[in-house]
Amino acid sequence: MYYGNGSPSLIVSREETLEIIEKGIQEEHYKGKRVLVLTPDTTRTCPLPMMICSLNKIIGNLVSKLDFMVALGTHTPLSEERILKLYGISSQQRTETFSNSDFFNHRWDLPDTLAEIDRISKDEVEVISGGLLKEDVPVVINRKINEYDLLIILGPVFPHEVVGFSGGAKYLFPGISGGEFLHFFHWLGAVITCKKVIGEKYTPVRDVIDRAMQAVKVPTQFLAMVVNSDKTLCGLYAGDTDESWSEAADLSAKIHIERRDKQYHTVLGCSPEMYDEIWTAGKVMYKLEEMVTPNGNLIIYAPHIKEVSRTWGTDIEKIGYHVRDYFLAQMDRFKDIPRGVLAHSTHVKGTGSFKNGIEQPDVNVILATSIPEEICKKINLGYMNPNDIRLEDYQNKEDEGILFVDHAGEILYKLEYN
Repeated sequence: MYYGNGSPSLIVSREETLEIIEKGIQEEHYKGKRVLVLTPDTTRTCPLPMMICSLNKIIGNLVSKLDFMVALGTHTPLSEERILKLYGISSQQRTETFSNSDFFNHRWDLPDTLAEIDRISKDEVEVISGGLLKEDVPVVINRKINEYDLLIILGPVFPHEVVGFSGGAKYLFPGISGGEFLHFFHWLGAVITCKKVIGEKYTPVRDVIDRAMQAVKVPTQFLAMVVNSDKTLCGLYAGDTDESWSEAADLSAKIHIERRDKQYHTVLGCSPEMYDEIWTAGKVMYKLEEMVTPNGNLIIYAPHIKEVSRTWGTDIEKIGYHVRDYFLAQMDRFKDIPRGVLAHSTHVKGTGSFKNGIEQPDVNVILATSIPEEICKKINLGYMNPNDIRLEDYQNKEDEGILFVDHAGEILYKLEYN
């Protein structure tokens, strides 16, 4: 059961937000109970402060505890100061309105914070993956969830490179999971390839999430947001996790997928500052890959980015960026590299071939960032000095085979075949 409203032209007001929360997440689910809210980090566009405030207004005085956790996946942990800024909570509100709350990061990097709650057998994995993978997978999740009576997932829904559409139970897997499961999850999406997964509602990776959710005994509810291109809230669905996610994904498909009937020899995507390393700014490539002609250029323009990855930079510099088949042909060589890193590598590099020891990517990915040229060469990506780029040279040039996309990374561009 869920309650909500949404359309591409709708603006969900503060008053309607409160109504949807109140009707969608019914009192019986949270009254007198300990509640943990799972949220995105800084790499997602949504009116998170308004939603946090609205949720607290509806349930804050009726629960025995209302805590919040940033579902980081493998992103960088935030200080409490940054979490409060992300949530729009002032120091005064922290001691007054949110005095009954604690704020956490998901510490995927600390094994003691995790617990194995199930295993997916190799036979199940073989069926789910269509024979691509066959291995036992431990289902590992943040053990703190067992301290609560209800989990409320609060986050936006967008097309996603690994699972198809973000949101829903993805905030648990891999949002607050870890270990082998986290890396298996990402590698499965990479083996299928981003092109075949992104923007698809039902995927084998989503099936893995659904299977893992069977082992979660804590009830969950979802506040699913859909945000328009101007960052306004145009859809909100509250209640049953699967139903709310499904409605939000359908609306996201209408809003966040732009279909074109041609490709371009040069595509320049401007990365927003919320992507502050290539680990997240790779989304520029994921969302624009289909727009590039074979052997064309995809430029990730992000002068503000100085790092490949604060967490995985050493591993990425060791292996570089490569197409999927490069890894599949020599997996023993990379057995010491987490498969989530391999997945990121091949997602950024895109599709291509590896035959007779020769790698041929379909797209030339070029970084126009503050990462030095020698590092770009080391990691097998192209380099352009962002200071030499005049954005006006790329704008309004579609008739010349050049596509310019501002604030790239959330809107998916799909090639519409005639």
